[in-house]
Amino acid sequence: MSIDSLRRSARATVSGFPGGFWWLWLSTLVNRTGAFVLTFLSLYLTQELGLSAWFAGLVVALHGLGGVAGSPLGGMLTDRWGRRPTMVTMHLAAASCAVLLALVTSAWAIALVVFLMGIAMQGVRPSINAAIADMVPAHEVRRAYALNYWALNLGFAIAAIGGGVAIVLGYRTLFLVDAAATALCALIVFLRLPETRPAAALDATTGKAVAEEKVSILTVLRDAPFRTLVTLNLLVCLVFTAPWIGLPLTMTGEGLKPSAYGAVIAVNGIVIVGFQLLVNKVTDKRSPVLLLTVSSLLFALGTGATALAGSPVAFAATVIVWTIGEMVHVPTNAAATARLAPEHARGRYQGVMGMSWAVAGFVAPILAGWIVDGPGPDVLWISCFVIGAVAALGYQTRLRTALADAEEDEETAPVAKVSEDAKASEDAKASEDVKASEDVKVSSA
Repeated sequence: MSIDSLRRSARATVSGFPGGFWWLWLSTLVNRTGAFVLTFLSLYLTQELGLSAWFAGLVVALHGLGGVAGSPLGGMLTDRWGRRPTMVTMHLAAASCAVLLALVTSAWAIALVVFLMGIAMQGVRPSINAAIADMVPAHEVRRAYALNYWALNLGFAIAAIGGGVAIVLGYRTLFLVDAAATALCALIVFLRLPETRPAAALDATTGKAVAEEKVSILTVLRDAPFRTLVTLNLLVCLVFTAPWIGLPLTMTGEGLKPSAYGAVIAVNGIVIVGFQLLVNKVTDKRSPVLLLTVSSLLFALGTGATALAGSPVAFAATVIVWTIGEMVHVPTNAAATARLAPEHARGRYQGVMGMSWAVAGFVAPILAGWIVDGPGPDVLWISCFVIGAVAALGYQTRLRTALADAEEDEETAPVAKVSEDAKASEDAKASEDVKASEDVKVSSA
């Protein structure tokens, strides 16, 4: 492939989005570039404060537990307040928590702050995902989510490298930099991102706003196709989260050094940053059910093959396989959520979906550690293979019709809108012709 063709391909991948999307993309990049807290939190707690590894693990788990509460809260605020105020509020709350981490030294005070930070960091995601669905044409939503996910991982890679270099300045300095980056992210959203929440529908007769159907978390969970999507995503998330705990333990059990794990897990970020745009090009316009099925199988194969690995190269190969699954799954799942959600409830639907990620982030590390210490790492990886395969089967058998119907609705909606616009244009033209005819009559008289 020539340089020109690569340039054209890259241009096609990033073209066609409104300016608001790119400001949101930039805010994501800025936010993740300063995301030092979670990366270095366990080291700060154990090395700087002298706390136990058990307590450090508990604090990290509390961050995930905060996300379980924050995601539906953020979804509710997204639909009630709007996308923009929810983003600004949650970003400023996360920035405040980062400042507090640099100031407090009490172990339980730190645990509380990290819990609140989990609420804020997870609470902002429904508003971001809803805003993307609001701004971007339905047939381009998956590509938009993929680009935003690319920004997230690019920023995280920069943060990991920059944080490792800047750690000589002290952990508290890193937390303050994190706070500054998050506050800058809130400023970008406040100054440059317009509110995108869809306006209420108007009654054709009275011209007044039609009362929207009230949607609660229970209402969302009664939506059978979406409930299935959330359940299957939870299974995939459990498989996706397991390597972050199980892989270092497995590699250590094979006699490999911790530095080997650092090099192997770095492959995840390198592959995403280097190849996300290419994956977007390959998967563009593909069936969401097909993509979700394939990504689940890649998760199953990649994690399952970890049981057979014994060298850093072999472990890195398994990471590459499930990382490709990650690049396909995350934007496709977000787009499928947007497809199934009513316009006025996009925030709540994204909030419930985000809760599945948060639950997995809390449960999977505990289960993975227990299985490795008990039955052994091979049982963990075989279980991941089985769960991933079950998820793939579920996507094929339980969601094919629902997502196909949603896709057809997206394809026909623009046509219907064009038809309405054309009819309005014809009516306006007819009105002008009548008026012109009346003017001629008056002139003749």
